[in-house]
Amino acid sequence: MAFFGVPPLLAVGCAVALVAVTSSGARYWRWERMVMALALFNLLFVAVAILSRPSPGQLVDALVTWAPLPTGPFQIFLLILASNIGATVTPWMLFFQQSASVDKGLTPRDIPQGRIDTMIGTLLAALAGCGALVAAAPLYVHHVDTGGLQGGAGYAEALQPLIGSLGSSLFALGLIEAGAVAMLTISASTAYAVGEVLGGSAHSFNRTIRQAPLFYAANIGMAVFAGIIVLIPGIPLLAITLNANLLATILMPAALVFLLILANDREIMGARVNSSLTNIFGVLIALLVTLAGSSYAIVAFINSFSAKAS
Repeated sequence: MAFFGVPPLLAVGCAVALVAVTSSGARYWRWERMVMALALFNLLFVAVAILSRPSPGQLVDALVTWAPLPTGPFQIFLLILASNIGATVTPWMLFFQQSASVDKGLTPRDIPQGRIDTMIGTLLAALAGCGALVAAAPLYVHHVDTGGLQGGAGYAEALQPLIGSLGSSLFALGLIEAGAVAMLTISASTAYAVGEVLGGSAHSFNRTIRQAPLFYAANIGMAVFAGIIVLIPGIPLLAITLNANLLATILMPAALVFLLILANDREIMGARVNSSLTNIFGVLIALLVTLAGSSYAIVAFINSFSAKAS
């Protein structure tokens, strides 16, 4: 929001207010529709990608060959790789999805439609992610030093002379939207988790604040806590983001293993236990996430040991 001249304190205040407003209706469907309406603006990145006028041939070549691989410290490359995986296959999303399914009132009959919803959402999210990558590509084509850019506003400002005011403004709006949706879902996931851990406490968007005070306090409190961190002068927000997602990558394998065990428990799942093909995909994903987190940990340990030895 700094790209549009909004002071940090006001930006954080708007973020907390958004969490409070979206959760004030005592109806899950109201919260969900407001978040989905925001999520539609993820496609702004596709518009910015078009405005950046990429070469179709180079896009196809990059997608097919994955080349050239980035240069620089291998540890940093692994950190970015693991962080991207941790931002996609993340523990809190598992917990959010199972809690939201209950809050929404889904039944076994809704599973086929739920799978279609998930597939469509996955494709749209991947499209928006690719759009954001292509939109930011001019910075690297023109050898802009991104190390000194201050967060999302810095990237949007650096893009302005390369893709114009419209493109850079849409890029900043896309980042605001992405942050808002992430904030709303992560805060909700925290509120659900607190309610489930405490057991007897009501934890549902279908309850009023008086009926579920702890749920709403955790939901809004998480946004306030994050806002306080953001407002600390000079705090390395990019490093915090990368390492938080790295932590998600490290913690995710345990959650995936428990999920696979649960999905193969015939006593609980009945006829809906995982098929052999689903188990193969699940195990491969768990191994990929484990490899990403452990590779970074091993390389970081070796580099740290080498630095102390020298």
